[in-house]
Amino acid sequence: MTLLARWRPMRGFLDIREELDRLFDDLMSTSELGYPAAGTWSPRVDVSETDDEIIVSAELPGIDREDIKVNVEDNVLTFSGEKKQEKETKKRNYHRIERSYGSFHRSFTLPTKIESDRVKATFKDGVLTIHLPKADEAKTRQIPVEVK
Repeated sequence: MTLLARWRPMRGFLDIREELDRLFDDLMSTSELGYPAAGTWSPRVDVSETDDEIIVSAELPGIDREDIKVNVEDNVLTFSGEKKQEKETKKRNYHRIERSYGSFHRSFTLPTKIESDRVKATFKDGVLTIHLPKADEAKTRQIPVEVK
């Protein structure tokens, strides 16, 4: 499917809104010094669409599969979990700490209806991939034009 094949005038607005939400979340989850606040972080996500499904991929490095929860309810995809910090070593003198630890939570309103009983989530090499099959009524159909 080409990018222009399915024009949605509100899609650009929704992309901007999601980016502003992410920036606001990042702003609200930083300390006074500008460092990430303890216990919160936000994984980076790619959302794509084919004729048959919506695919969400999230970078979750250093997280165990058992610490991830995926939920679809009322056409909203939510995934959450926790990145646990390694045990602190008293003998280390840290010069810089940039890695984020703690819980995360991401939610996305899906652009079309999906078949929630057929959703599949896989986790490999630190990337969570969620396949959300579109409901039949949401799939693009070719409509024949009759000559009269």
